[in-house]
Amino acid sequence: MIGFVGRDSAPERYGRLPVQRDDLGPARRLFEHTGGHGDFGTVAGVAAPGFAAYARVLHPASLDEEPVRWSAVAAAHGRAVTPGTRWHELIGLDRNYTNASDYGVPGVWDEHPGEGPTPPGVARSLIPVLTRHTATPDRCWFGLWHGYGRWEFDGVPTFATPGREEVLLAGPLTDVTTPTQMEEFAELPDLWWPDDLAWCVGGDVDLVSTYIGGTRELIADLLAEPDIEAYPVGPDDTVD
Repeated sequence: MIGFVGRDSAPERYGRLPVQRDDLGPARRLFEHTGGHGDFGTVAGVAAPGFAAYARVLHPASLDEEPVRWSAVAAAHGRAVTPGTRWHELIGLDRNYTNASDYGVPGVWDEHPGEGPTPPGVARSLIPVLTRHTATPDRCWFGLWHGYGRWEFDGVPTFATPGREEVLLAGPLTDVTTPTQMEEFAELPDLWWPDDLAWCVGGDVDLVSTYIGGTRELIADLLAEPDIEAYPVGPDDTVD
């Protein structure tokens, strides 16, 4: 959530993740290792370039607040999901939903996928898979766009990603979901990466998908995980 009036000063911890106020070295090391930031509006621009393979993880729609896969929505609309499918096209609306006097399919879906960084339910499904593909799951780094929530991050150092300025957080991978457990309006971090730089997870306030770069083995595991709806993409593909 954004646009709060009278925002609070920056917390010492975001959930259980300490806010880093001194050293942005881990962020510099990530982009030095991956060869830059990637181009705005591309998969590598949301996650990071330089990985062997990438996946797009779809944020679920919902029915009565329960998650619904895009494939189920596609079937109800007589369409199919591909790696590049855009949500508004899948349901037959324009990009900003301005031609929607009504939406949803009774008994199938009644709410759009959540825009923003990785939803908590998706994050919980990602954590075990990501953990298997890093030697440092207890030492991870996270980028949080400073425009989220009710906190004012003025005075906290930030690092740049395409189109955003990010606050650096630290902690074990398992703590990435704690902000939404502790704060009503909190978002999860946009960027996640382990200290060994084995992979990078990327999201954004304007997206309904999360993008992940890593080894081919990691991406194969993500694509095979039954609780995750994911598709292979390339680093230069346009994001949704």
